[in-house]
Amino acid sequence: MESSSSSSWFIAIVSFCIIFLIRAIFSTKTTTKTTVTLPPGPPHIPILTTLSWLRKSFSSQLEPFLKTLHTKYGPIITLRIGSRPAIFIADHSIAHHALIQNSSVFSDRPKALPTGKINTSNQHNISSASYGPTWRTLRRNMASEMLHPSKIKSFSEIRNWVLETLINRLKSASGSESSDSVTVISHFHYAIFCLLVFMLFGERVNDEILSDILRVQRNHLLGISRFNILNFWPRVTRIFLRKRWEELFKLRKDQEDVLLPLIRARKQVKESGLNNVKSVVSYVDTLLELELPEEKRKLSEDEMVTLCSEFLTGGTDTTSTALQWIMANLVKHPDVQRKIVDEIRDVMGGDDNGEKKEVKEEDLHKFPYLKCVILEGLRRHPPGHFVLPHAVTEDVVLDGYLVPKNGTVNFMVAEMGWDPRVWEDPMEFKPERFLKEETFDITGSKEIKMMPFGAGRRICPGYNLALLHLEYFVANLVWNFDWKLPEGGHVDLSEKQEFTTVMKNPLQTLSLILCLAMSY
Repeated sequence: MESSSSSSWFIAIVSFCIIFLIRAIFSTKTTTKTTVTLPPGPPHIPILTTLSWLRKSFSSQLEPFLKTLHTKYGPIITLRIGSRPAIFIADHSIAHHALIQNSSVFSDRPKALPTGKINTSNQHNISSASYGPTWRTLRRNMASEMLHPSKIKSFSEIRNWVLETLINRLKSASGSESSDSVTVISHFHYAIFCLLVFMLFGERVNDEILSDILRVQRNHLLGISRFNILNFWPRVTRIFLRKRWEELFKLRKDQEDVLLPLIRARKQVKESGLNNVKSVVSYVDTLLELELPEEKRKLSEDEMVTLCSEFLTGGTDTTSTALQWIMANLVKHPDVQRKIVDEIRDVMGGDDNGEKKEVKEEDLHKFPYLKCVILEGLRRHPPGHFVLPHAVTEDVVLDGYLVPKNGTVNFMVAEMGWDPRVWEDPMEFKPERFLKEETFDITGSKEIKMMPFGAGRRICPGYNLALLHLEYFVANLVWNFDWKLPEGGHVDLSEKQEFTTVMKNPLQTLSLILCLAMSY
């Protein structure tokens, strides 16, 4: 259908272009006189510019282009990617003014596009919900019922089990792979995914179900960019790109087929009162009890599927990606790895029996250098180079330019973390830079120097959990293994864009050696 209709599709596009160009030329609509204009940007040709960008890769083509534009026009620019002006901010002080000093104005989200409405249950999840009662309810539920320190602590036993699983998988890979190296990202991803699935459903699921959940989530994440074109004149694309719409609905149905039985099973257990005494409160448990204040109803099954998918997406790829980047830099900089081990040894001491000890969660606060390594990893290699787009609730002036109510506001996270005006030798991996600041504020409430989790009211609600997971796994990985390069190998820090910004060539380490930390 798609190939056979290419000529019809071209004729339709040209026709609409002519109509919109004529309207733009002969429009007599007047605008309010004002001296405030949109931020500068490249020339815009209605329709054609949008079509051009819909065919480009956001990271591989748009991000380098934005860097060039910022050099030419300054730290705040405008692009006409769709029907709304898209404003891009690369300056930390402008970001602070918007997200912290004017947080209530800049805390909205853009209206969902047609494909986004399907994937977010019409914006009924934390990341995409409009700023208001529904968003506050969903976020408060996550923050108080899942991410409160006491709740996080209740999952310490499962974190220990996941750590053991990860260490055993790495041992097995070191001994069985035909080459002399281990590609670690799949093991990191599996471990984090297992942990979040348990937090989601409150129990371990068997390997077959786990594989099904992983499959539908990966298919959804890696395929979602294919559907951007569908948002351009949806009434037209529903005819000429019908098969692609069907693919989108199929991806969504696959998610429902896998996640709904688990949600219903959890609901049945709760209603029967047969909960295990030792069972923890899972995220699904909290969703089953939740009521939406504006609509005065409980969540639908479709909305719970969306929220479950968001929970897995928000914590799996971001954390496993950050973990790989950090471990890659520890392989590249063995002196940094050695300092972490020395710091852990000073606290834990040696083990005369030669058996490894787990680095406990409750001891992590005793390792300031480890925290510096995690922060430096997030600064140098943020998993997302952009946070999710913001929108403003009213026309507002920012840095002397107009940010219109119908526009989107994007913050260039990576550029802020690499700003040479803020960071000395910004492209170098130097954890020691954070030792100068005893309590670095990752939230940016006083000053934004980097914002890997966003900032302001829309900051990622799980940032404390992510930091805990990174500290816990990095500490135990370097405590249990000696991380080295294969003979003649090197660490390639080139990037590519998937759902997150990942290593173009995944980290490969020498078959991991169980190292007694004392051997350092």
